[in-house]
Order: sequence, then C-alpha cells, then structure tokens
Amino acid sequence: MTRPAVQRNRLKFFPLAFAVAGRPVVVIGNGERALQKLRLLARSEARLVCHAEAPNPALRAFLASEPVDWVPARPARLAPSAAALVFVATDDPADDAALAAMARAARIPVNVVDRADLSDFTVPAIVDRAPIAVAISTDGTSPVLAQRLRAAIEAMLAPGLGRVAELADALRGTVARRLSDSVARRRFWMRLFDGPAGDAALAGDAARARRLAIQALARESATTPDGKVFLVGAGPGAEDLLTLRAQRLLQEADAIVHDDLVPAAVIDMGRRDATRHAVGKRKGRHSATQEDINDLLVRLAREGRRVVRLKAGDPAVFGRAGEEIAAVRAAGIDVEIVPGITAALAAAADVGASLTRRGTASCLVVATGHGAEQSEPGGWEAAAANGATVALYMGRSVAGRVAARAIAAGLAPDTPVAAVENAGRTDRRILAGTLSDLPALAVREEIAGPVMILIGEALAAADLAAAEQLAVRRRQIAQGEFAA
Repeated sequence: MTRPAVQRNRLKFFPLAFAVAGRPVVVIGNGERALQKLRLLARSEARLVCHAEAPNPALRAFLASEPVDWVPARPARLAPSAAALVFVATDDPADDAALAAMARAARIPVNVVDRADLSDFTVPAIVDRAPIAVAISTDGTSPVLAQRLRAAIEAMLAPGLGRVAELADALRGTVARRLSDSVARRRFWMRLFDGPAGDAALAGDAARARRLAIQALARESATTPDGKVFLVGAGPGAEDLLTLRAQRLLQEADAIVHDDLVPAAVIDMGRRDATRHAVGKRKGRHSATQEDINDLLVRLAREGRRVVRLKAGDPAVFGRAGEEIAAVRAAGIDVEIVPGITAALAAAADVGASLTRRGTASCLVVATGHGAEQSEPGGWEAAAANGATVALYMGRSVAGRVAARAIAAGLAPDTPVAAVENAGRTDRRILAGTLSDLPALAVREEIAGPVMILIGEALAAADLAAAEQLAVRRRQIAQGEFAA
C-alpha cells in the first residue's frame, strides 16, 4: 500500500558545504556588515578580495592586518566565474540589487546581507571545530535564534573535536584497505571515536591516538563483526515522544525493519544510508508474514549488521516481540529491547486522565479487542467489573461485542468510555460516551486510524468537554450488533 503523503515544512535554502580553498571570494562593502563577513570568511582557506571605496576605520584596520586583497573601488563588472562566491554588504538597497544582478549575470552565487530575496544562498551560524563545522540555518527567518542554537551546540562539543577528525582522515586509507566491508568500517569508526584513541586525540596526544587506533584496527581486522537486533518502540507516532535511546539507535543502525504504523518522519530519523525494510502488518493485510520478518532479522544480523526492528508503540505490548526475540535468540544472535510509549498511555494523556485513581481504579488491564472474538483468553471483563481500568487495543471493529461482554460480566452500561484514534499524534480524534454507546464505534467507517478504547470509572475525571460523542450515529447500528 502506498504510504499517505505527509505534510512537512520545506527548506527554502538547502544546506551545502561550498569548496572555497584557494579560490577567490569577493566581499563588497565599506562598513560593519562587510567586516563581519570578512572575519567569518577568514576562518576558511579562500583567497579573499574586498571591494571597498571608503572603508570605515575598523574595516580599514582589518584589511591592513589580514591577507585580504583590497580593491578601493566598486566593481564595474564581474567576469563569468571570476569568483567562487560574492557577498554584497553596501547597506544601500539599490546598490545591493544592482551588484546582486551583476554577480548573477556572471553566474557567481551571491549573498546579499539581510536580503534573502536577493540571495542565491544564506550564511548559517557556524560552530567551528575545523575540520568539523556545524551549520545552523533558519532560512533567513531568525538569525538571533540561529545564534542561540549555535551557543548551545558550542557548549556541547569539545574544543579539540577537530583533532578526532584529523585522526580519522590520517587513517582513512589504511582502514579502507584492511576492512573491505562497509558495516565493519562503520563499526570500527564508532568504537574508535568513543574509545581510548578518540580520548587521546581530544587531549591533543596525536601520536598515542594513532598508536591506539592502529591496535584497534588490528583487532577489528582479525574478527568477524557480530550483528545485533534491537526491538525499538517508536511510540505512538509523534517524533518528540521517541526516546533518546531509540533516536540514537536509529542513527547507528545499518538496517531498519519497520511497521506500517510507524510514521515516515520517525523512520527518517535513521541514517540516510541505512537499508529500510517495510514489513507492515494491519488487520486484513500483511506485507510480510511473521516468519518472513523473523528470517529477515536473523539474516541481516548474521551479515554483521546492527538491526533496529522499529515497532509502533512499545515492542512488548501486542507487538509480537516474543516471537521475534525467540527467533533471534535461537539463531545465537544478541537482542535488546528498547521500550516506547504504548498507545494506552498516549491515549490517557490525550484525554487528560489517570488510568489508575485512588479509591476508584487501583488496577489497569491491557487487552486486545479481538479477545471479543474468542481468539484470546478472556478475563478483562471481570477485572473491569471489579473496578479496573481497561485499555483495549484494536477494538473498533468489534466494539459491539466488547460492550456486550463487559455488560454481561457485570459492568454498568453507564461506565465512562473514551476512544482515541491516532493516540499521541497531532491528528488524533477523541470520542467519548458510556459503555452502552460503545457499539456505535463499529460503524464509524470514517475512522481509519488505529483506535485505543479506554473503559472505566477513572475516565469520569478525564477532560472530555471537546470530545465527539460516541453515540451520535447510534441509530445506524444493526439490530444484532449489540448481541454477544
């Protein structure tokens, strides 16, 4: 099935790193803004040229002290491809526009300071750990916000981080010759950066860092990398509800095996070069059998890959994690579970309710709605009748049978009920009513997303004032729908 299009914000300016080493970069202007650009560019290996007819004192002092070619005149023309980049900072709107047109006619990318509408590119806020650079861009919308982000990132990155990159650069050819497999190379680099060699490089001891790195490479060359499977909970779908550990593992994964219910935005958090394997399963349609999924996890791990099995919600809650764990362990492969926020908890947050409440509900039962079809053991009905809150997964289509079983077990027909479609996501939909209203849910064909049903007296304290009514279409229910 084709994944529905997801609306996202789009970048006006695509972030790139431009090659300027040894090439002329032209700055045009007499004042503070031209000086700011020159100071930034002086951190590169570009050959700087400044056109300034009447530089202010600060700019004049900079031109006298730094290796900049000063041309005391406004350029009459620019030869095609005469420079790698042109920066315009005249502070005169008419001059800015004319010079931008001149650069563009010469097919030279141009930036006009504070005029994104005249610019081919913008200049991000830069965290400099040469040869590492982190660029923060806001598409020209908020330079102050970019500077705040830069300050936060500056505090996170060690000043000597560039030395680690220099160590990697010195070893790149040797590593490529000794480790032909891309997965093994990536694993070596990850261990190197986090290990003693990386620490030595950060401390400035280049000789010791190289010696430790060569020793680590020798060990890596002599062993076959072991794969590992991580069963990772993607949560209910909102990117900011993903755990930090899950996000880190997605960045480290060589392969991502994901469910159909996991949003594209979460999958996109993984490495761009990680292989992606869609094995979605929804009621009535499976793109892969459970046996196929088990075999895929084992095969990828035996290839030495770090495999993230990305599951909606929490892997251990109706995610068939037990079968995948057993298959992976039987193959002698290490497996780790990373919990996620399950839909029941997300739905409780959406309706502003506590699923347990002193004096009302001291027990929470997590069940599947398809137990109403006798395919799973019962028992939740009796617990609900004794005061437990029930969180029912996958119950929309059998809502009538769910209500009938609960009432037959002794639960009052006026027991509060909430149903949440797409729990935890911005497109969630909340419906509320009582247990006697619940059968109406089965005929709400416009509800296409996964639905979580919450039943119990604890829901009486929920914030449901803005919720839709479950029973609004009750008259459409077939007469036999409420029968057990």
